[in-house]
Amino acid sequence: MSGEFEAIADVATGGVVARTVDGAGGKGRAAHGDHDTNCANCGTALIGPHCHRCGQIGHVHRTVGAIFHDIAHGVFHFEGRTWKTLPLLMWRPGELTRRYVHGERVKFVSPMALFLFSVFLMVATFSWVSLDGQATTGGLNAARMEAAADLAKANTKVANLKAQRDALKAKGLPTGAINEQIGDAMSDIAGLRLVTTGQVKPDATGELGKNMKINTGVPAIDRLGAHFTKNPELTFYKLQTSAYKYSWALIPISLPFIWLIFAFRRAVGLYDHAIFATYSLAAMTVMVMAAWILAAVGVWPALLWTVIMLFPPWHMYRQLKGAYRLGWFGAAWRTFFLVIAAYTAGIIFFTTILLLELQG
Repeated sequence: MSGEFEAIADVATGGVVARTVDGAGGKGRAAHGDHDTNCANCGTALIGPHCHRCGQIGHVHRTVGAIFHDIAHGVFHFEGRTWKTLPLLMWRPGELTRRYVHGERVKFVSPMALFLFSVFLMVATFSWVSLDGQATTGGLNAARMEAAADLAKANTKVANLKAQRDALKAKGLPTGAINEQIGDAMSDIAGLRLVTTGQVKPDATGELGKNMKINTGVPAIDRLGAHFTKNPELTFYKLQTSAYKYSWALIPISLPFIWLIFAFRRAVGLYDHAIFATYSLAAMTVMVMAAWILAAVGVWPALLWTVIMLFPPWHMYRQLKGAYRLGWFGAAWRTFFLVIAAYTAGIIFFTTILLLELQG
């Protein structure tokens, strides 16, 4: 059940974080319609239930009930704007982007808040919904016992390597190579501990790791391949965690590509492109999450892959056409360019994640 609780926690955290980013943290409901004389935040004289200078509620609640209200409001309501934003995001993204850029902010969830929440929700979905079913209890227990035995061997190996390193140091010899071996072994120990404690589901069959060998001649890639073949589940888990942690980096990576296709249009700037990119990424995240859930309930794979392949260019075309008020030709060639740019940005992002993983 730990995975389910972690998934629920991810959703809750995402809602609270998104609410904070969206600037709604200081607003709430006043008790019985009353408020204090001066704003407790900035000291401005109050003329209503909220401060007209900083937006904070006039009467600040100091009860446990108020805490639970704020959590529930942040996670489930987004002040009702979510249900106004999501339909436009998925069906008329260009209109949503244009209206937000031109000042309609109160009606909609901000791009960054929506993106953060969608990423949290997607990760929670991956944790909660399994595509391949759960391995048998016996298989999991056997795999964990094997991991525990490997952990003991790895600890012994590290102790021996450290003893060899000390001997080399005493003789004044270089220790770079053996330090690298110790680093690899310590990384294996960290992964095995996650498996033995149940934080990562072990590979109950072990076939994938045993039958694959990656040898490209490029040391960095081969090293990553060795980690993958030793424990595919652990490697996927670590990459997923890193991608989740650095998902925001997709926005600045995407901006130069969007700027390039509008380089000669002075009426739009980087801010407009940033709103476009963030809403677009949020929509793609929602699509991936929906496809994952549909795959888990048994929807025909060919249909899902068709949607996955066609939805991004269709959505980009509609968003470009509506957000920047383009004709069909201008939106079409920019869509073609953006599809290529999206894959390029994805490669840059995941390459960076892999490099960070190797450094770790």
